Amino acid sequence: MEIMVDLWQGTGFANLTWREAIMILVACFLLYLAIKKEYEPLLLLPISFGVLLANLPLTEITDEGGLLYWLYQGVKLGIYPPLIFLGIGAMTDFGPLLANPKTILLGAAAQLGIFTTLTMALFLDFTPAQAASIGIIGGADGPTAIFLTSKLAPELLGPIAIAAYSYMALVPIIQPPIMKALTTQKERAVVMAQLRSVGKTEKIVFPITVTIIAVLFVPAAGSLLGMLMLGNLMRECGVVDRLSKTAQNELINIVTIFLALTVGATARGESFLRLQTIEIIGMGLLAFAIGTAGGVLFGKVMYWWTRGKVNPLIGSAGVSAVPMAARVSQKVGQQYNPSNYLLMHAMGPNVAGVIGSAVAAGVLLSYLQ
Repeated sequence: MEIMVDLWQGTGFANLTWREAIMILVACFLLYLAIKKEYEPLLLLPISFGVLLANLPLTEITDEGGLLYWLYQGVKLGIYPPLIFLGIGAMTDFGPLLANPKTILLGAAAQLGIFTTLTMALFLDFTPAQAASIGIIGGADGPTAIFLTSKLAPELLGPIAIAAYSYMALVPIIQPPIMKALTTQKERAVVMAQLRSVGKTEKIVFPITVTIIAVLFVPAAGSLLGMLMLGNLMRECGVVDRLSKTAQNELINIVTIFLALTVGATARGESFLRLQTIEIIGMGLLAFAIGTAGGVLFGKVMYWWTRGKVNPLIGSAGVSAVPMAARVSQKVGQQYNPSNYLLMHAMGPNVAGVIGSAVAAGVLLSYLQ
């Protein structure tokens, strides 16, 4: 009997706390969303499995010296997010933005959620560093949120990362009601003129120019913007196809697994199940909603300014959930005009949002670090 008791006490069942049990259920729910509902599965599946592993008792997988401990150093040292940006840059076509440069204003307007939520978090007695980390969720850019939080408020990395990636995955659910509430049926049915063709020279000069100007203005954004533009330059120059394909495929896939798995593993029951976590998730949702609303409202301004030539729906794509936010603009637009094709128009503010969130993170980091 003593042997049996010892064996039982050495199992995870005997050491499972109620907090760990709840987090295991949360992990299973997130896995359901990733697998059954296909909500951003490339990110949500490894994140939720990381949550699961971290809350299984006695595994030591997240303890010092464990597998996830060592993989987490890439997050802690700020290595993974810039590498993700390298892959994103290699997969991104900045042509729609270059063809219609004024859409960069929509990407800027969508950053409204970041600074509004930052102010709200300060009123709730979060420190300035923590408030900035919470606010960046409004950019709907998971790697940027992780990068900034790991530098300013690593103690909040778990809830902020899960909130950021969850809202990215839920873009098709969260955005359409906001888009419809802020626009009229006439505005939603606007058909935009075909974009002009962008030459190869423009596409090559753009990442070089943005790197020089943006990093001179905001040096703290150099690692994110620099990698984003390097990846894009490799894509557009046409002389390093092997490097471009590696960044688009093998590299970003490997780094995504490491990043998502280790970020999920930070959500341990004893630190995650707190009132503060609920506040962070709630403010993250508000930040994302305000960012979407900011883009749509500025889209309405452009609609009036151009006398009906800009569909305000593309403003919702100013958040940097690429390319899902642009697809949502396309889907909602076609509901009111089946002949409407907004995808490429929405990609302009969408990629501008990636640049905008990285710049916003750099500004916050330089000011608060």
